[in-house]
Amino acid sequence: MSVKQAELMMLFVTFSWSSSYLLMKIALTGVDPFTLMCLRFTIAFVCVLPLLLKTIKICSKRTVAKGLFLGFMVYASLIGTIVGLKHTTASTAAFLGTTAVVLVPIIEGVWQRKMPPMLTILSIALAFVGLVLFTVKDGLSLDIGALYCLWGAFGYAVYIVVVGRIANEKDMFPATLMQFGAIAIFSGLSAYIFETPHLPQTGMQWGAILGLAVICSAFCFVMQSIVQRYLSPSRTGLIFSMEPVFAAILAYFFLNEVMDGQGLIGALLIMIANVLKNIVYRIRYVNAQRKRKVWNRKRMV
Repeated sequence: MSVKQAELMMLFVTFSWSSSYLLMKIALTGVDPFTLMCLRFTIAFVCVLPLLLKTIKICSKRTVAKGLFLGFMVYASLIGTIVGLKHTTASTAAFLGTTAVVLVPIIEGVWQRKMPPMLTILSIALAFVGLVLFTVKDGLSLDIGALYCLWGAFGYAVYIVVVGRIANEKDMFPATLMQFGAIAIFSGLSAYIFETPHLPQTGMQWGAILGLAVICSAFCFVMQSIVQRYLSPSRTGLIFSMEPVFAAILAYFFLNEVMDGQGLIGALLIMIANVLKNIVYRIRYVNAQRKRKVWNRKRMV
């Protein structure tokens, strides 16, 4: 696969991710949040099960425990996003979801007890102003849906940091496949306790759930893991920054969602924050590559 083909495939993956907000909004008209999560990830787990069986030789009890832990983290963050979608627009949820990338350095800084670079601090400040514009409406009232989406973004940021710590472990791939099953289990238990589970009633609702499971979960996960081998982290992050833009366009055409002036300014600030964060990633990546070349040169001498 060439770099150009990888970029186009990653752009398609990003577009598919962005459609999840529209599909969740449609699915929520027929089923409750926990039931939706259970159906989505049960189907997704069945789709990736053949891949999991191929890696069964390197699995252990620790792999299963890791898959359950990762699944619970995604489950906890998705609660915020899905509940938020019941109270706010798909485009708002998408833009707030991308703040997870900006929240990562805050969590890493607290974890490592060190100050992030100034460019990262600037991106955090811009994202914070954008968040305020999204969550505070009409002067003082709070958008409860936006607050739930922010919960989801924070939870996913924690997940990114944790995965970054264990990404190089040899059983990481089967553990990440197992997390689909873990999410389905946690969601199924929650649906049984807090909801009255029932299946979708229309073809459109079933189509939305199948799209979420097969395309937005199983396909995107596998394809992203393949394509990222051919792209630098900074380029991948820059392509991913298009996700809320795609989501807003889809929401406009299919849900008739239009942002007001305050929302547009907030969205713009969050987009700028994401671009600045990707510039930081690019600088770090280039510096790491330069150090590696220098080290290899010295080793050859």
